[in-house]
Amino acid sequence: MKKYPEKIVIAWGEAISGNLEIRDWLMKNNYPELGLFCFALYFNKSASDWLMKNAPHLLATIKGVEGKKDAIRWLEINGFNLLAKVAMAADNDNEQMRWLMLNDKLFGVLAQRIKLVKDDIEEANNDLHRWGYE
Repeated sequence: MKKYPEKIVIAWGEAISGNLEIRDWLMKNNYPELGLFCFALYFNKSASDWLMKNAPHLLATIKGVEGKKDAIRWLEINGFNLLAKVAMAADNDNEQMRWLMLNDKLFGVLAQRIKLVKDDIEEANNDLHRWGYE
């Protein structure tokens, strides 16, 4: 994975949490993969297609968060072990979250933010009051 400066990882976390201004800044300032990651988290097909062609490790991270074990294996086989841990932690693996918080807190916080987004999406999908209204 490309080595990102700490402030860019922090910005990515803010974008994941819904800061549209920072997401757009990432897109315009040589980090389109991080901005598009945010769109792909919300099942944007064109963002997912772009990631598949240009940053498949980030798409595999999203798929891993969704519980796809083959995506986790792909990340590990291809040397993206940190992203595999992020995906597993964001998919409710407390052991991986603990490891991240002890060994790479920046990516631990990133995993927490991804988990919150995915939990919100799942809650909305399970809310029968919202069915058919979006």
